[in-house]
Amino acid sequence: MEQRTLLALLVFSSLIVLAEAQKPAIEIYSLHVDCKVTSRFAHTVITSRIVNRANESREATFEVELPRTAFITNFSMSIDGKVYPGVIKEKAAAQKEYDTAVSRGQSAGLVKIRDRKLELFHVSVSIAAASKVTFELTYEELLKRQLGKFELLIKVRPKQLVKHYQMDVHIFEPQGIRFLETDSTFMTNELTEALTKVQNETKARILFKPTIDQQKVNPELDETLLNGDFVVRYDVKREATAGDIQIVNGYFVHYFAPSEMPVFPKNVIFVIDRSGSMAGRKIEQTRDALLKILQDLRPEDHFSFITFSNRVEEWKSSLLPATEENVASAAAFVQTLFARGGTDINGALLTAVGALDKAENLPERSVSMVILLTDGQPTSGETNVEEIQENIQKAINGKYALFCLGFGFDVSYKFLEKMALSNGGIARRIYENADAALQLQGFYQEVATPILMKIEMQYPENAIEGLTKNNFTLFFEGSEIVVSGKIRNELDLLPVEIKAQSHTSDLTLKEEANVKEKEQIFQDQRYIFGNFIERLWAYLTIQQLLEKVISAPEEDQKALEAQALELSLQYSFVTPLTSMVVTKPADQQQGELANKPTEADNEKPSNRLVGAYSRMRTGSAPVSRLMGGARVQTLVEEHPQFLLELAKPSETICLNIDGKLQPSVHLLSDPEQGLTVMGKLGDGTNQFVEFRINYVNPPVQIHVSTDGIVVSHNNENTRLPWTESATSTIQGLRVSVEKERSFTASLPDTVTVKISLVKFPDVFLGLYFLDTNHFSDKVSGALGQFYSKAQFRDNSNSNQRADERLLMVSGSEHKVSRMYKKDYRLESARGPVSCWSIDLTP
Repeated sequence: MEQRTLLALLVFSSLIVLAEAQKPAIEIYSLHVDCKVTSRFAHTVITSRIVNRANESREATFEVELPRTAFITNFSMSIDGKVYPGVIKEKAAAQKEYDTAVSRGQSAGLVKIRDRKLELFHVSVSIAAASKVTFELTYEELLKRQLGKFELLIKVRPKQLVKHYQMDVHIFEPQGIRFLETDSTFMTNELTEALTKVQNETKARILFKPTIDQQKVNPELDETLLNGDFVVRYDVKREATAGDIQIVNGYFVHYFAPSEMPVFPKNVIFVIDRSGSMAGRKIEQTRDALLKILQDLRPEDHFSFITFSNRVEEWKSSLLPATEENVASAAAFVQTLFARGGTDINGALLTAVGALDKAENLPERSVSMVILLTDGQPTSGETNVEEIQENIQKAINGKYALFCLGFGFDVSYKFLEKMALSNGGIARRIYENADAALQLQGFYQEVATPILMKIEMQYPENAIEGLTKNNFTLFFEGSEIVVSGKIRNELDLLPVEIKAQSHTSDLTLKEEANVKEKEQIFQDQRYIFGNFIERLWAYLTIQQLLEKVISAPEEDQKALEAQALELSLQYSFVTPLTSMVVTKPADQQQGELANKPTEADNEKPSNRLVGAYSRMRTGSAPVSRLMGGARVQTLVEEHPQFLLELAKPSETICLNIDGKLQPSVHLLSDPEQGLTVMGKLGDGTNQFVEFRINYVNPPVQIHVSTDGIVVSHNNENTRLPWTESATSTIQGLRVSVEKERSFTASLPDTVTVKISLVKFPDVFLGLYFLDTNHFSDKVSGALGQFYSKAQFRDNSNSNQRADERLLMVSGSEHKVSRMYKKDYRLESARGPVSCWSIDLTP
């Protein structure tokens, strides 16, 4: 099958500056996003210039969403011409400096995980009347090819009209640009006139520079259209069978991505967790994903399923070919999957390895793999994670690849990651979002088409030093192998030899790169930022050293971390081993600390905080004080009673209701949805401990308390304890309990009601809603009014701070403040949530 080769690159860059108003006191008068992509290495600089037009000090806040795979390399603030730079230090030294700052009452900055692809950089500073501040953030990333696509996505939400707005994207690909296009979710005919695109064989420039009038929703309103995604897509030309070698200043990078090669048959065993914690939405999404994955199996593939709770069960006694009949039989089996019981990960994986060991009649040249999906810790059989890792590595012994998918945040990601990396695979967290099934399918598509195995990239040993990883177990179509190093001697020619196994034969590919000719390509290119291949080499080396640390013996870990730390400091990268200390004006007595969060920072969500907040003691009271006219919030506040995600406007509300004088609080009614929700506060606590949910069609009443759930229908009561996972459907209304975690009620094409059981520091229930676009305009109640009658307004008071706004709800005006609160929602990344806080008396 003829395939088009696309280079996949995901760059996510989203800027949010919290300073709104028609004529804001804190005005962003210039905002530039400058991105240079040179041979897969992306260098992005975001510069925001702000002026305080008020007659007193105000707080300006700068937030940037950047790719989680990127390393911050620089940040600075310039206030009235004086520069306050960020200094990158070894993490322990930076933490010590930060602790000293905290002891003096200073505040902490934050880098936190935003979602599965993005992390959030946040900093704020108080600036005097008529003063200006310039924020500048730089980050770099070696872009990874996935599923054959190269995609540059920039999200920008200035939240106000910007006089000088510019997005400038430069691309330089010496191999040649075969295809280039742009797309946007917010583009209008007027905005299209502000977009220019220039392209030749190897270079492209995309410039987006709208005027203020072009940015406006309409001429009468000072509201901006710039709220969405801007996407650049392209692919590169590929000719040389041994890949492409590029050289700058004595460093080389070698890209290898063959295409149009036969695909290896796969022998794949899906090991699926069906323990009680998978009940509800997770097992449904797993079923949906597996049904799609079954359709993607090739006829020459062999497959089977192993499911496990406290018991391990094999679907069939052996692997079956992916015939139409066998796939249909498997689909019927998948439909029967339900969740209950414990979690015997060790037994399930050993059974899968044993099945591959004893498998017969498999294709001679084929790739065998195990794909594990689990959402929790091992609770049955062998439960010691180190013993499990050792057992699995000994059983696999390099014969098969193990891929580990962790569903949600109760899994130990470190455990899964070490097990995968020790056995030729990778780990991935599946986030508990509406698109979880698509995440599962997307991962499978990445590993569905192996076209090479046992790849060795060989270079002259006496001429190269600092060589990155050059041996690879598998190569999947649509991905790319990248090897980099330093040329030690003055070579005229750099030879490379690639050895690999394809489905049909053993391959040997050879190439020679003329060093002077390759160096010449990058001379006098204004698209180039300095010694980019050297920085690319450092980035790649650090990433691979950190990966080695995960699976290395304990006695080797310190040496690997020391190497990675040395490079991180030498090349000014904020990595998990370094932190950036941001200084501020002395009169503000504030210091900022930016750490690099990792996926493992998402563990045990209910009370884990990330970034600079991670050292704060759970349950500490917030410290608030005035500094330079702006209030600094030092600690993350407690859980709010309610978290509301509004679609229009797109904001998060943290709401507390004084309901102590009422036996029951009317929270929400929607006559078109046929839904009513009442709530009751607990004795001696300011949190809700009971909710009553009434549906009109079907006529069902649900009482949820911290003690359990009672579902009433046709004068019959069904009791569902928190101690067991369970699912039931009544005339299309699906109710489910996820053991010790959550309750969910949902109907097709209606709002989903979700309640989290929170146990620390106090036991309470956290209510929230999903699919809120289904609410009608008639929704009412203490919570419901926010979904139909909430509107932010400009404060006529010139003293309004950037972190304060006026909110109109049902004709009443409320002053709201932006704060960080603990997040009880299961779908969140489990760090503190930034929200507009409001107190109500119903």
